Amino acid sequence: MLYYLSQQILDWAHGADWESRVSFLRLFRYITVRSAGAAVTALVLSWWLGPWIIRMLKEMKFGQEYADRAEEAGDFKTRILSKKGTPTMGGVLIITTLLFSTMLWAQWNPLVELTMLAVLVLSGLGFYDDYAKILKQSGGGTPPRVKLIVQFALAAFVGIYLLNWPAKSELHLLGTKDVWYSNLASTLMLPFYKYPLHVGAVLGVVVVMLAIVGSSNAVNLTDGLDGLAIGCTLIVGVVFLILTYLAGNVKAATYLQIPFVPGAGELTVFCAALLGAGLGFLWFNCHPAQVFMGDTGSLALGGAFGIVAVLVHQPFVLVIAGGVFVAEALSVILQKGWFKYTRLRTGTGRRIFLMSPLHHHFEKKGWYESQIVARFYILCVLCAVVALATLKLR
Repeated sequence: MLYYLSQQILDWAHGADWESRVSFLRLFRYITVRSAGAAVTALVLSWWLGPWIIRMLKEMKFGQEYADRAEEAGDFKTRILSKKGTPTMGGVLIITTLLFSTMLWAQWNPLVELTMLAVLVLSGLGFYDDYAKILKQSGGGTPPRVKLIVQFALAAFVGIYLLNWPAKSELHLLGTKDVWYSNLASTLMLPFYKYPLHVGAVLGVVVVMLAIVGSSNAVNLTDGLDGLAIGCTLIVGVVFLILTYLAGNVKAATYLQIPFVPGAGELTVFCAALLGAGLGFLWFNCHPAQVFMGDTGSLALGGAFGIVAVLVHQPFVLVIAGGVFVAEALSVILQKGWFKYTRLRTGTGRRIFLMSPLHHHFEKKGWYESQIVARFYILCVLCAVVALATLKLR
């Protein structure tokens, strides 16, 4: 909104005596300025609204008044404080500040609007799941099948929308006048390979669906220790802040031989707002956590990464950058799969890990919560560096 307001004022002032007095409004044309503004706005709003939202959640008894499944099954001797009684649904704070800051600072286009829509839908799904858990006070929540149906329906809508979207991304081959035009859904870029792969409509939509649903659930599974999910989200967010800016700049995209996506630069504002909102939430979520994001935040943040990655043709780079999220999700899949397989074959289910997701495995091994979080941050930074290295190592 600020972009449009500033440009309207500049238009009014054109040729007038007071034109020079409002010339500073030209700064709003720069994505870097608006991205910085979005990040600061989201951060300050989080600090301002955080105590009020936490207090409101406590008064409404939107807290986890039951021991979570990890505590019930884990018997964690190194866990100093119980999670019981901590308010959940803190994702409301993240999503509110994220969407408000994006609307305030971004130049609206279909890419931004589609991303915000996906975030809002997934946040609503997560809110319903969190509320169901509170009503039951057992951690049951929404049946997984229902959550997956909603997620896949949303992802299918995004994939089909992008498949029929007339706008094309462009890959300018360095040193030539050749330009490859690509559809946002049916064309993929692979890490360490500089040419686009045209995979067709069906496979393209499948990849879009897997990216959004997989990322959404992976972040959700990582949300189990104070500050873990939001801290890793911030690190991955920096990667996509850079990728969206490069994809929206034709000169940078041409030099790095990545697809130029018209309008993708505005997703940089969204990613900056996500960083500001995430930092503000981490202020209250660091150990010992005053509030949990719950599915309200984790499903939406993961879905946001999935759709942004698709929009800049980098879903496979998301797998690298979000290596910690991938490891957490794989630990759950492998654990359940191996348990069912061995129970079927031998009559007794066996486990690969002491407990899944992966962070609980290390808790069972005697690591302190702060140790796990810090070490996972380090691994996430390494994954982020490798992901960014794919821009040149091709």
